[in-house]
Amino acid sequence: MIRTAERLNTIQEYYFSKKLREVRGLMAQGKPIINMGIGSPDLAPSQEVLNAIQSAVLESGAHQYQSYQGLPQLRVAIADFYKKRLNVDANPDTEILPLMGSKEGIMHISLSFLNAGDEVLIPNPGYPTYTSVTNLVGAVPKYYDLTEDNGWFPDLEVLAKQDLSKVKIMWLSYPHMPTGASATKEQFVKIVDFAKHHQILLVNDNPYSFVLNDEPASILSIPNAKEVCLELNSLSKTFNMAGWRVGFVLGSEEHINAILKVKSNMDSGMFYGIQKGAIAALESADGWFENLNAVYSERRELVFKLADKLGCAYDKNAVGLFVWAKLPEGSVSSEAFIDNVLYTKDLFITPGTIFGSNGEGYIRFSLCIAKEKIKEAIKRFD
Repeated sequence: MIRTAERLNTIQEYYFSKKLREVRGLMAQGKPIINMGIGSPDLAPSQEVLNAIQSAVLESGAHQYQSYQGLPQLRVAIADFYKKRLNVDANPDTEILPLMGSKEGIMHISLSFLNAGDEVLIPNPGYPTYTSVTNLVGAVPKYYDLTEDNGWFPDLEVLAKQDLSKVKIMWLSYPHMPTGASATKEQFVKIVDFAKHHQILLVNDNPYSFVLNDEPASILSIPNAKEVCLELNSLSKTFNMAGWRVGFVLGSEEHINAILKVKSNMDSGMFYGIQKGAIAALESADGWFENLNAVYSERRELVFKLADKLGCAYDKNAVGLFVWAKLPEGSVSSEAFIDNVLYTKDLFITPGTIFGSNGEGYIRFSLCIAKEKIKEAIKRFD
């Protein structure tokens, strides 16, 4: 019998991979399941983006291997986008690396900077992939608490009292997933100073900046942040290109070169047509963001009504692609709550516990579902 690698003992199958199998099974039985669990945009990219990829496939050399660093025009488009939209200067030749989705970047960064036994600060609640990748590379997860009382921002004074001597990377994501909390400029300044003081590489995972957010921000806008900071971003949510797998990482030349060493040994470049489509997306006019957020705003208002039906509390000022809702006092566990809703109302919602122990008592609704479906879900609780 061929034995699997011991590292597989440190991770489990991704929650959505397992749960969506169950949901599909219920649908196969004829259940009218409404899926409000996963954040996969149901809207299409702009026509300009679709035109760009369609014309690109006919260009000479389009089907050859591409540069590990992506097209120069793509890196320039990323730099221009960050300058215009987030007030960040980045050298397209040395400080930007396109990725096949930002999730890939989590692995590349971890392989580039972590040795076995290094510790990694991971938000609780937070994106589960931070933990699984940390375990896969032999590093040690060290969780820091995020709580509603503290605005879902880390208590840096509490953290500073801990032994951080083995910590190499600190993951954060603002706007925060799953809660939708934003970080202020002052908070970014404090956490950058914290990272410098403790010699920790700070990685901000930032794919939700432009979804229902009037004040998009980047941690790299803080002076000299690149000394200790990287930022991941993605076209998945902002431009409805989740299946295209386009992301990028920005940082200092030294840090980007380290990541490139790993990346260049793991893929052979991004498809030319996808890169051309990404360029078109990054050059989108203001109207694109306004129209996108008009759709999500309407959906969010309906989800608020659904949350009210369930007796949940929520923050109307939260941003991003989800509504994070607190269950009524005295409720059963988050997982038991969502299972009851799934089996009695044919509605799938994400339990907060998949994002960490501090997610207990919360559930998460996705806005990636047509308003007609949300209205139907509301009616099921009348």
